[in-house]
Amino acid sequence: MEMVQHFPAVNRPVAPVVSVCIANYNGEALLADCLDSVLTQGNIAVEIIVHDDASADNSVAFLREHYPQVELLASTENVGFCASNNRMVAHARGKYVLLLNNDAALFPDALAALLDTAGGQEPPGILTLPQYDWRTGELVDRGCLLDPFYNPVPNLDPRRRDVAYGIGACLFLPRALWNELGGFPEWFGSMAEDMYICCLARLRGRSVAPTQTSGYRHRQGQSFGGNRVDTGKLNTTYRRRYFSERNKTAVMVICTPSVLMWPLLALHLAVLAFEGALLSLLKRDRRVWSEIYRPTLAYVLREIGSMRARRRETQRMRNISLREYISAFVPGWRKLTLLRRHGVPEVR
Repeated sequence: MEMVQHFPAVNRPVAPVVSVCIANYNGEALLADCLDSVLTQGNIAVEIIVHDDASADNSVAFLREHYPQVELLASTENVGFCASNNRMVAHARGKYVLLLNNDAALFPDALAALLDTAGGQEPPGILTLPQYDWRTGELVDRGCLLDPFYNPVPNLDPRRRDVAYGIGACLFLPRALWNELGGFPEWFGSMAEDMYICCLARLRGRSVAPTQTSGYRHRQGQSFGGNRVDTGKLNTTYRRRYFSERNKTAVMVICTPSVLMWPLLALHLAVLAFEGALLSLLKRDRRVWSEIYRPTLAYVLREIGSMRARRRETQRMRNISLREYISAFVPGWRKLTLLRRHGVPEVR
């Protein structure tokens, strides 16, 4: 039977402005950098909530000994990234929530920049910070755009005020908006939950935008494996790639306005089948097909009915046009660009 142990924070603020929610799994070596970056954010009333997802390392003891000012939710069973964040926001008391990965660290003025930008949003929307690579210090993105198949395209343009979504490693929004959108879909498990909630927000006329200043450092792929370029090659894992392909397809079905979604979905599934077969042959690895592409296609075909029901409910709440929705999309196929730049990805 699953249980969640609750360890209240010592000297927690009476009326926090921001609730920083950090999902943790086996992140003992990462937590200090992350937490210290939050604790040095100046004179802002902040509460910090950590959900430990049944870590096998010493994370819980480390937090209780070194960070008593952190409110800790310790799960006895691994429930995944989406459920972890939903639980933390349910405990949050701040006007705003910041979802922050345990492998990320804020710049010293990050919360001030987010609050300043949020003050100019009407109606309130979702914000993210410019993301910088932990190791090289290079700019990774200022939020992301999407290609027609819902593959992320990093936005590097500092003049752009609207994006398709912000990376879930650092996502900031009013707690009331989170509740209105229903939080993360727990059936996703992990991957693309950030894309999903941002697309929902945009369909309801809420903006998704990067701040123009400050930022955060991120050890990309540390918390879930893969998703970074090493020695010129894009590296990923079977598990990450499966969840990514499956969940991106679900976002496409549920959120794309107009009946044009159905021919787009048919083309997308055909491309996925071709991509999976080709990559399996090029890598001489049956696991690419059996653990990524076949289960993705099977899942979509099996669950298309439930996704259609969610689509009907989502589209009933839409109050923007198709033109407005696709304004954060770019033409072309992102995977082809990555293939040309980095070659066939390494999967492990």
